[in-house]
Amino acid sequence: MSQVHRVVLVLSGKGGVGKSTITTELALAFRHAGKKVGVLDVDLCGPSIPRMLCVGRPEVHQCDTGWVPVYTDAQKSLSLMSIGFLLDDPDEAVVWRGPKKNAMIGQFVSDVAWGELDVLLVDTPPGTSDEHLSVLENLRKHRVDGAILVTTPQAVSTGDVRREITFCKKTGVRILGIVENMSGFACPHCSECSNIFSKGGGEELAKLTGSVFLGAVPLDPLLSTSIEEGKDFIKTFPNTATFSAISRISQAVLSTLQID
Repeated sequence: MSQVHRVVLVLSGKGGVGKSTITTELALAFRHAGKKVGVLDVDLCGPSIPRMLCVGRPEVHQCDTGWVPVYTDAQKSLSLMSIGFLLDDPDEAVVWRGPKKNAMIGQFVSDVAWGELDVLLVDTPPGTSDEHLSVLENLRKHRVDGAILVTTPQAVSTGDVRREITFCKKTGVRILGIVENMSGFACPHCSECSNIFSKGGGEELAKLTGSVFLGAVPLDPLLSTSIEEGKDFIKTFPNTATFSAISRISQAVLSTLQID
C-alpha cells in the first residue's frame, strides 16, 4: 500500500443500489484517463466485480511482498483483488462470522502487492457494520482519502444512505460526494430518459446534508448488458448520455482528489 497514492471507499447503506456497477465504471473511466487503478472487492458475501470486469477465476499467485492482484489488461493498468478468486466453487456461500471476515479484510488490505497505483477503489458491502469498521481500521494504517456514496432516487434508499453519511461523520471519513444511480431510464432507441422510479433524491440528499452531488447515472440497457457480459462500456458506447454522466463523475472525483 505504500505506493498507492489515493484510496477511495464506495459506500451505501442500501443493497442493490449499484455500488459495484459504479465502482467498475469509475475504474474503467480512470483507466481511460491514463491512471493506474486498483479495485479491492471487500463484499465478501457477494463478490461481483470479477464478472463485471470479465476476468474469470484465475489463480492468485504469491510474490515476496504478498498476493499478486489479477490484472484485467496487458498493460497492467487495472488490477483487482476479490474473494471470488479464492473460492473453490463460484457458487459456494461465504458463511463466516465476524472475526473471520475481519481477518480476511485485514489480509486484503495488508497482503496484496498492488505496486504503484494512482487510485485504489474499495467496493464495500451494504451497511455500517463489522466489515466497514474493519476496512477503516486496516486502511487507516496506510490512508483513506474519502468515500463516494451511492444511492437510488427513492426515499427508501436515500434514508439508508443518510445513515451512511452519519457513519462517515462519526468515523471521520471525508465524503467526496453522492452519486444517484438508476436515475431515470435511458431508452436505447430514442435516447429519451423516463423517470420510471423517481428522480432527484440523491441531489436533494446532498443539499440536505451539505455534501457534493457528483451526478446521476440513468438505468441504461447498454450499461446493463456491458456489465453482464464483462464489456468495457466506457470504450464501447462513448456517444451515450450514460457515458457522459459517468465521465463527468469520474473527472469530478479525480479533480477532488487532485490527481492530474
